[in-house]
Amino acid sequence: MGRSRYEEIAESLRQAIRSGVHPPGSRLPSESDLAAEWGVSRGTVRQAVALLASEGLIGSRQGARRVVLRQERRQSFEQLNSFAQWARAMGCEVSSRILTRTTRPATDEEAARLDVGPGSEVLYVLRLRHLDGEPVMVERTVYADWVAPVVRALPEDCVSIMDSIAERADIVAHYGEHLIDAVAAGSEDARLLRVRRASPLLRQRHLTYTAAGRAIEWTEDRYRAGSVVFNVMNSAAAAPLERRAGPGVAG
Repeated sequence: MGRSRYEEIAESLRQAIRSGVHPPGSRLPSESDLAAEWGVSRGTVRQAVALLASEGLIGSRQGARRVVLRQERRQSFEQLNSFAQWARAMGCEVSSRILTRTTRPATDEEAARLDVGPGSEVLYVLRLRHLDGEPVMVERTVYADWVAPVVRALPEDCVSIMDSIAERADIVAHYGEHLIDAVAAGSEDARLLRVRRASPLLRQRHLTYTAAGRAIEWTEDRYRAGSVVFNVMNSAAAAPLERRAGPGVAG
């Protein structure tokens, strides 16, 4: 399926930003100018601009020409994109390697997250993710039994499991819940990410669901420090960002 018009505009602007046509600190052309250039409505331009804002490439202020920001590796939660989709949007070369695939009983937490019975069979997958040839993230995922056969059939160097299961089995993630904190690198993390044991890692745990609310996967991602920045935008007009105290911390 081809890209939509707003995605084409976003990709053109993205490349112009990366090539220096629009350097950091400069302003993009106005919505009316972009609409005239592309022969589309201003609404279509707004969709393209909003996509770039969600990636952290431009400022998010409404009603003004957007300012080009520094090009950090920012990952936004505004859209439910796979790691590979996000990395490619940032202009990074992305690769992955499945290290292990193991069928085993679900732990109590996994069963609760996936909404299956205690001890139900799940598929555990350990993957190492690279950006521009450098190891940046260790991914540990458990898949519900109804998803497992599709994941077992994927090649070890599958770049995006999320994209692949959508293409092969029409299993599409529509909703996601994300939990973010920091942890110390264990022996396995340290070896795979080439860092010292106990080095700080950014941890993201997330649960994805189908449009019908059926759980697909429960994942724990551990990022090497400095490899990615998570970008969360909110406003007084939108639902505020929920903040939760960690275990043993008073409210």
